[in-house]
Formats: sequence, structure tokens, C-alpha cells
Amino acid sequence: MRLKLFKKYFFTTALIIIFSLTVMMMILSFVLNNYLSRTKYETLGKCSAEAADYITEMAGGEIKKEDLKKTLNVLSDVADVDIFLADNKGQVVLCSCTEWNEKGECYHSEQLIPEEELNTESEKSFKLKTLNIYRTPHYVVSKQVKNESGTVVGTVFSTAPLSSIRQLMTTVTKLYLLSAAIPLIIMFFALYAMTYRLTKPLKQMSEASKAMAKGDFSKRIPVTSDDEIGELAVSFNQMTNSLVQLEGMRKSFVANVSHELKTPMTTIGGFIDGILDGTIEPEKQSYYLQIVSDEVRRLSRLVQSMLSMAKLESGEFVLKPELFDFRELLCTIVVSQEQRIEAAKLNITGLDEIQSVSVNADKDLIHQVIYNLVDNAVKFTNETGTIDFKVKTDSKKLTFTITNTGKGIPESELPYVFERFYKVDKSRSANKNSTGLGLYIVKTIVKAHGGSITAASRENQFTAFSVVLPLNN
Repeated sequence: MRLKLFKKYFFTTALIIIFSLTVMMMILSFVLNNYLSRTKYETLGKCSAEAADYITEMAGGEIKKEDLKKTLNVLSDVADVDIFLADNKGQVVLCSCTEWNEKGECYHSEQLIPEEELNTESEKSFKLKTLNIYRTPHYVVSKQVKNESGTVVGTVFSTAPLSSIRQLMTTVTKLYLLSAAIPLIIMFFALYAMTYRLTKPLKQMSEASKAMAKGDFSKRIPVTSDDEIGELAVSFNQMTNSLVQLEGMRKSFVANVSHELKTPMTTIGGFIDGILDGTIEPEKQSYYLQIVSDEVRRLSRLVQSMLSMAKLESGEFVLKPELFDFRELLCTIVVSQEQRIEAAKLNITGLDEIQSVSVNADKDLIHQVIYNLVDNAVKFTNETGTIDFKVKTDSKKLTFTITNTGKGIPESELPYVFERFYKVDKSRSANKNSTGLGLYIVKTIVKAHGGSITAASRENQFTAFSVVLPLNN
């Protein structure tokens, strides 16, 4: 069974923390053990040296044996070690332990110390040993005792059990674990909360994605931070909003296209049937055939728009640049709309002020751009309104602006006018043969030429479209 991201992140981080604390504990134990062992050996060495000096002085007659015994007892109690003197045969002859003080003998004197442990050099005596006395290894430091002539007369041994260090290490370990337990628990709770906080938005995105795959676009990801996860949640919500808008436009487009196809086909079928069965009188057939012809052209425009959109989206079209006069192309398109302009009593301004300018671009595609913009302007200009044309040029680009009076576009709708299938006002455009594809096609063509298009509007005043085209493609 695969672990989820939350479990992977939590357990991986927890294992790293535990491993780090374990390594720290091992390093601390190693360093502390070395330090305590070295300190213990130094203490034993000082005790052995001090005892050896006292015994040497006693041999010279300066110190009494009873005083030496008391001195060994004091050193033993203060340093928490055993101190005893062995002769050259390995027999313990004096000890600082309580049993010796009471009986004159002790477990140290029950066995002879091995000969190899006697007469050892001081700097080589720091070893763990049993001396045939102890059952377990002890820290042992020995110091030779010499008389005035330099002859070795005995050896002083200072010993301490290994358990003394181990008990201290155990105490330190318990303190370390106890001191680490509270912050460790707090750390695990914090880690759990942080991991949950990091993975919760991802889980929500996964659930939202599954819902979106089923057509439910209602889920949004709460933005609870301004870090990368928060930015991801914001981007996901923006993507969802775009998909909702796109889905709405798609449904609207399908509905519009279905209506646009159904209405003219019903009209065409009804009139043709009426002519064939004689319902429509012969003298009126020409009138109804003209209506049929208009509906066929309407269908043709719709199909052509959809084909153009399909080619643009698939990247099938290829630019075929040629040098042409932009002013001439613009005037030709405006003249082609003369009947519609006169019927609506529209005023055309600025056209006579435009100078000839040569543009190197795909003439057919630029024709489609200008035609769509002029067609939209004629459609949505109020009766007796004005359509104004402006063309500005510099050494690198041409800026073409077409402005028409009329109802205008709401400010909230402006960012979407170039989207596919988008229709600003369904009720206003329903009788205008609009499919919501024209401006999308215009924007795609302009971008393919390396240019840009923008829209500006003020409700009940004007609408303006500005196209920027490079002079040389």
C-alpha cells in the first residue's frame, strides 16, 4: 500500500530528527566517557603519587605508619577510590578500605597481585585491570615506591570500579533523554501540524480536480498563507475560475450555434416547402427566395467563422506576407459596407485624413481583421451615430484605431471580449448574427503577426479597438 504524502513527509522528517538525536547522544556519550575516564585516571594518578611520596617519607622515618594510614583513608574518601600498598611479592600490606581498618586484612589481601603488574612504569599504568583481586575490570593506576638508594620496595595501587563511570553515564543519559523528551514531543506536534498544513491544500486540490473531472467546478481551495502553497492555491482557484468561464462560454456557444443553425434551416425549409407545394404564390416566390438566400449566407458566415477558428487553434494557417497599401485595403472594406452605413445613417470620420502606408503582412488575414472590426462597428453603432478611423505610424509599427458611438461595453466585460464564444450582451447581439468568434479570430491573427489589440469603452458613449501591427513581418 502506497504511503500518502502526509505520512511520507511526517515519518521521514520524524526519522531524521530521531536519527539526529541518537547520533548526538552517541557523540555526547563518547566524548563524556573519554572525559570522565581521563579525569578518573588523573585522580588515581595523583592519589598513587601522593601515597607513594608519603610511604617514601615514612621509610625515611619522618612519618608514622598510623599517620600514613589516616592519609590513605582521607585520599580514598575524598577521591572515592581504593588505595593499597603491595610489597615486591604482590602481597597487600596496607589498604585504605574500611574492612582493613577493622580487621587488618581485606579482600584485597586475599590474592597476590601478579608479578607483571608490579614494577610497572607510571605512564604505562593507566589500564583496565582485575589484578586477580576484582571480578570485573577496574581503572588501575600504580606507582612504584623506592627507598633512598633507589631500590623498589613496593607498589602503590589506586583503583576505581568501571561501574562508577557507567552510573554517571547512565545518569547523564537519563537527564539527556528527559530534557529532550519535552521539546521532542512539542517538535512532533509542531511537525504534525506543519505537515498537515502543507498537505491539506494538496489533498483539497486532488479532491477538487476529481470533482472537476466529473463536471463540478464549485470547489475552491481556501488560501491560508502567502507562501508557495498559498500561491499554488491562488493559481488553482484562478484556473478553476477560468475553466468555469470557459465552460460557460462553451455551453453558451453550443446553444448559440444550435440556435443559429436551427433558425435559418427552419426558415429555409419552410419557404422551400411552401414554394414546392404551391402554398407561396408565384409572384411572391422571388421575395421569399431572397430571404432564403440571406439565410444561406448567414449559415455560410457561421460555418466560415468556425472553420477559421479551427484552423487558428490547430496552427494550420501559414502567414504569406506581401507588401500592400493599408489605407487602400481599409477604404475598400468600408466601401463594401456602404449600403449598411447609409441604411443606418452613420457618419464616417477620419477616413479622408489617413495617408497611404505600406505594410508587409498577410493581406487576406489583415483583410479579415479589418472587416471584422468594421462589421462590429456598423452593427453596434447607434442610428445616426459616428464611426471614426485613425492610423498612426512610426519607423517600426502601425497603429489602427476604430471608434464607434453607441451603447458601449461594460467595464467588467472588457477583459473577456477577445475570448472564444464570448458575447457581451446576448439580448443585444441575438439579432446581429453574432457567434462570439470574430474578436477571438482578430486577436489570434494580430498576435500571429507580432502585433497586439486592445479595447476601450465607456457605456452609452463609445467603443474603441486599437490594433498595433509591425510594418515589416
